[in-house]
Parts: sequence; structure tokens; C-alpha cells
Amino acid sequence: MLALQLAALLLAAAPQKLDLVIEHGRVVDGTGSPWFRADVGIRGDRITRMGDLHDVPAKLRIDARDHVVAPGFIDLLGQSELAVLVDPRAESKIRQGITTELTGELGTVAPVAKEILGGLGPWLSVHKLKIDWKDLDGYWKRFRAVRPAINVGTMVSTGQVRAAVMGEGSEAPTPEQLLRMQIEVQKAMRQGAFGVAAALAYPPTSYQTTDELVLLARSAAKYGGFYATHLRTEADAVLQALDEAIEVGRRGGLPVEVWHLKVADKQNWGRMPEVVQRIAAARADGLDVSANVYPYLAGANMLYADVPGWAQAGGVSEMLGRLRDRDQRARVEKEIAASWKDPSDPDRVVILLALSPEAKRYEGKSLADVAKERATTPAAALVDLVLLDGGSTQVLRFLASEFDLRVALRQPWVGIGVDASADAPDGPLGPEGTHPRAFGSMARLLGTYARDEKLFTVEEAVRKVTSGAARRLGLTDRGILRPGMMADVVVFDPAKVKDISTYARPKQFPEGIETVLVNGTPVLVDGYRTEARPGRPLLHPVPEAAR
Repeated sequence: MLALQLAALLLAAAPQKLDLVIEHGRVVDGTGSPWFRADVGIRGDRITRMGDLHDVPAKLRIDARDHVVAPGFIDLLGQSELAVLVDPRAESKIRQGITTELTGELGTVAPVAKEILGGLGPWLSVHKLKIDWKDLDGYWKRFRAVRPAINVGTMVSTGQVRAAVMGEGSEAPTPEQLLRMQIEVQKAMRQGAFGVAAALAYPPTSYQTTDELVLLARSAAKYGGFYATHLRTEADAVLQALDEAIEVGRRGGLPVEVWHLKVADKQNWGRMPEVVQRIAAARADGLDVSANVYPYLAGANMLYADVPGWAQAGGVSEMLGRLRDRDQRARVEKEIAASWKDPSDPDRVVILLALSPEAKRYEGKSLADVAKERATTPAAALVDLVLLDGGSTQVLRFLASEFDLRVALRQPWVGIGVDASADAPDGPLGPEGTHPRAFGSMARLLGTYARDEKLFTVEEAVRKVTSGAARRLGLTDRGILRPGMMADVVVFDPAKVKDISTYARPKQFPEGIETVLVNGTPVLVDGYRTEARPGRPLLHPVPEAAR
């Protein structure tokens, strides 16, 4: 008996074999603290040991070669909910160190009454993707079957909820419809949504009043969610739009995340300090407000976003019908032209992606160039393209200034939202155009803004996209390298990390990001992608009081 007890004690004292050790690295742990020397030991999907592990047996050892070992990066605004069902490799995300993405800005994956919002019918048809779910539980089932390479969490869109209950019209909801919308939000929260999202620049969300948003925000607050918003405007009235977001947070009783914070249009450049001051005042007053940016000066969205809201009522099909009507088209063109505050505005809109052959030939050209080719006005050329492409045309919009971007990036409460879906140079998404942010955002943060321009330390850059982002999502087991945490890990060379994606050639992977683990499984090793796809649905926990 004594011998057996002694053997058991010796076995317990012996170091247990690890699945993986990342050794010889400089650990930047995600807290913002200075780096320190340590090996990182992983068993299963969690970090189990850190320190000097050279004598600890392990199935696999990865030599970090004195490079930075950091937590996996968290993208606070991805758009990959459908893309990962088409190409689950999510290669543009993992190759910039992104292991987790939050999605749900526009038409979220649930609830679904007919199909996803946003005029995606042609895109769905091209990729033979059928929306065969009605709620988040149904989507997560599909997600698990496809097994993407990254973790994905989602918001529930207030506009999606509105459309599912009452269609895409601009009329005010009845009390009964408002109640049904609140019920849909609560259902999504119980099925793992992290909160409610309002993309207020786009119909049908733009038809929602502040009071309507507050009611839906309160439904999310009951489950510990937060409110994320694409502001109603990022241009002349940006401060008023920001005040509305703060009001929704205060009255709804929940935190606020401002997606892709910017001040748009040339006449507003230089106003970011005002925006920052307004957010800082709300934070000082006790409201948890934070934001994210993508580190580029151009945005991207649908070309028909310039079409006035009244003409978009009812969805893309009804919009196209109005544009085919001579009188309504004339009114639309007049209002589009009036919305441009600077004669050069059409030069700053560049065709990024079109699906129809008639429209596709204009890819890479500015709207001003398209107008010249078609011997018409820019507003008329815009309407022509929307009609030619059935509302599917996507564009780059050069909206922002470098000064404003730097001011925003310096704020400790600002993280990174890539605002682009997972992509790849090959595979089913290969032929489609994209924004360079889809491939280069995290490397640009680490290389251009941290190392080269020294806006902040590399440790602070890492904190922004790890523990800072995890705090916003309420994730307690990701965002920091520490025993017990999930083993999402990135290894990068701080001297070489660099984005090389450009507007002309966006589908280029960054340099210097070498090894990436998702849930303890290597998906990138020394620059080579593995076949592993260990991503999981990230579900916001339901508080005990709300169960």
C-alpha cells in the first residue's frame, strides 16, 4: 500500500506532458505591461503553464525565435458571418493574427423572415448559399457543421429585427410590432448575441427613432448586452449622432461601442478632437463608451447608400423599381447631387466590386471617371450602375483624414474593427474585390502606427486588440496570456510586421505574422497555413437573473 501511495505522489509531482510549448519568445501578455521572457505551455484548448518550460515534456514545440508571443487578436467589427460559410479558411483573418471576430453591423444572421438584409440576393446566388435557418440557434448549427478557422460572435441588428417583424418600409411600428421586436431581441440574446447593433446610416435601421432604439437596447440590457452603432451620420452632424448613441446607452442602461469612429467628408476633417472630447465627457459621467477604427482613410459600402432613404424604403427590389421610373429617378439624382458638398466628391468614390458584366468593367474606376465614360453626370452614372448591377455594386469611399485617424487611435478606449469579411486571394471569394483593411489592419496597427510612428508602444497596440476588446465583449477567458485562459495565440516579428495590401492590390497577406493558434490548435505555423479549422461560436453568457 505504501509503495502504491509513493508511486502516486511521484506521478503527481512529475511534470505532465503538454500538447504544445511555444518557447524562446518575448511574451506581450495583452495587459499593456512590458514584455517578459517566458515559454507558453498548452494542453487541449487552454494555456496551462508559463515560465521556463524547457524540461517539461511536450508533444510539439514551436520556436518563437525571440519574437513577440501575444494573445490572439479580436476584431471588434468583422463582416464574416456569411463569408465563413462560403470559405471557412478565413485566411485573411488568421494571417493578420485575428482569432476572434464580432459581427452583426448590418443585416445580422438572425432573425430571418425571408432572407438576409442588404441586397445580398445576387451574392448568395453566385455562391449557392441558401439561408436555411430562422434564428441564431439555426445559424450556429450551420456554423459548427462548416467548422471555420476563427471564433465568431454576433450582435443582433435592430434593423434586422424590424424587418423580420414589419418588413423594410419606413412607417412607424405599432405597439404590437414594437413588442414583437423586443421579444426577438430577447430571443437572440438567449441564443448568444452580445447585444444590439444599429447601423443608422442605412435603411431600414435609419427609419428607427431614438425611442425605438432605446426600447430594443433595454431588452439587450436585461441579458448583460451592449449597444453598438454605426452612427446616424459621421459627417456634418457627427456630434449630434454621437449624442444619440450616448442617449441610447444612458436610457437603455447598457454600454456603448461606436463602430469605425471617424469624421467624414473634407469639410469636417480636423474635428476628431471634438468627438473624442464628447466621448471622454460621457465616460467621465459614468457611461461605458468605447469605439473602434479601421486604420485606413477609405471606407467601403454599397453604392446605393447614396440613394435617399425614401427611395430605399421596402428594400432593394422596390428601390430599383423607383429608379426605373423617370420622375422618381430625376428626384433621386437631384438629391444625390445636392448631398455632395465638394465638387471632388465623385472622384473619391471608387468602384470596388460589381457582379454583372455590364457593371464589372468599371471596377477600379472613380464615379467621376464612370460619368465621363458614359457622357453623363456623376449622379446619373451612380443610378445607372445601381440599375446595371441590381444594387450589388460595392465602392471605396475616401472619407477621412490621417490627422483624425491618429487622434482616435491614441485613445486608450479605441480598438480595431476591420469592417471587412474573411477573404482569400484564391478559392470561392478569390475573384471578388475587397478593401485593403480586410488583409492588413492588424499589421498596420503594429507596424505603421506602433513601431514606425510610435503613437503608442507595441504592448499598448496589442492590449487594444486583445484584453481591451475582450473587456468590451465580456470575455473572461480570452485576451490575456495566462494559465487557465483559452489558447488563442499569435507569434509575430515586431521588426518586420507590415501591411502590404493596397487599394490597387488588396489581396496580399501581411508580413511578419508567423504563427497563429485558435483554441490551442495551430492554424498558421511559420507562415504556412495548416488545414485545421478549430473556430467556435462565441456565445454571450446569459446572466443568472435573466434565465
